Amino acid sequence: MSTEPFAAEAEALDAADPLAAHRDAFVGAETSLVYFDGNSLGRPPRATARRLADFVTAEWGGRLIRGWDESWMDLPFRIGDRLGRLTLGAAAGQTIIGDSTTVLLYKLLRAALSERSASDPERVEIVVGRDDFPTDRYLVEGIAAERGARVVWIEVDTARGVDADLLRAAVGPRTAVVLLSHVSYRSGYLADAENLTRIAHDAGALVLWDLCHSAGSVPVALDAWGVDLAVGCTYKYLNGGPGAPAFAYVAARHQGTLTQPIQGWMGAADVFAMGPEYRPADGMRRFLSGTPPVLAMLAMQDTLDLIDDAGIEAIRAKSVALTEFALRVGDGILSPLGVTLASPRDPSERGGHVTLSHPAMRAVTARLWQQDVIPDYRDPHGLRIGLAPLSTSFTETLTGLMAVAEAVRTES
Repeated sequence: MSTEPFAAEAEALDAADPLAAHRDAFVGAETSLVYFDGNSLGRPPRATARRLADFVTAEWGGRLIRGWDESWMDLPFRIGDRLGRLTLGAAAGQTIIGDSTTVLLYKLLRAALSERSASDPERVEIVVGRDDFPTDRYLVEGIAAERGARVVWIEVDTARGVDADLLRAAVGPRTAVVLLSHVSYRSGYLADAENLTRIAHDAGALVLWDLCHSAGSVPVALDAWGVDLAVGCTYKYLNGGPGAPAFAYVAARHQGTLTQPIQGWMGAADVFAMGPEYRPADGMRRFLSGTPPVLAMLAMQDTLDLIDDAGIEAIRAKSVALTEFALRVGDGILSPLGVTLASPRDPSERGGHVTLSHPAMRAVTARLWQQDVIPDYRDPHGLRIGLAPLSTSFTETLTGLMAVAEAVRTES
């Protein structure tokens, strides 16, 4: 099939894209490299290089340890509140930045299990999807063994995720906490978070949402949905950089009753009292443990500026347009080669990435990387196309998919 109609469509979509100018804000966007991995590690904003350099010379170098008193101690809360407002639908005082996704998931999952089990000793079950991201599954298994709890696995189609029927069948009077992914890391399936939260609550359980593949790409409304807890990373659509710290959300109604298990000095009521025993702080501070990673949380502020300017609804609209265009191109030039879609076709059930399946995809991915076309590979036979709305163009998307088609022909 000729790609000329797709090229004309891509050019027209780019010309009409209200967010097209934001692409220029990112390092490398002007090159010929095709980046399909913004759902794993986002491109750095150009402004971040200046921000980090200024911090080293003016704040770290100029203010030295005085910086802690002047602003650094408040960064986990100040940036957390802004991230919550712009991307999570969270009122102030419920979101912090700190630790890795794994550590924050551990803290909140352990805290939720302990609280529910203390209220009702029969509640000893943790519900999780069989195809959730490995960290989520490994943590659940480890915490269950540690606390004498039981894991209830939800078997899911790897091209989809957990839906209402599956969750209703898994929860019950013994459920303590449900851990769910808002956007499936493998398929891109977008869960109905509001409905699933209601189902978990009807069963008497708390719900913890993994927002790693939705924060900054898909509108989230944690307060309106009645969510209890949430965790997400900041190096994907929030462009915080490799290993950037994660965020944690704890609804205000739970902050006084949940006890996080990693008791460190930064979560104490009086941080500098250095007292003989641990007394947890009020509010979100109690969910901190160690010294805030100041340098590591600076970069995401530049993407928050871009999100504030663009608006999360407009970002979602472009995300849908990009993935819909990718599916049309895939149907035209990849389906005849035996490539199948391993993601939901309905955009209301799909996040910001799509997965294409073919037995040769592992070799295809390796070949593409040598050609500066960068998707990623996920078993079984899946090529993930991650389309970051602020930094990806329609023409870039077409160029990359044409390279995928050529690589599939070569490796088949």
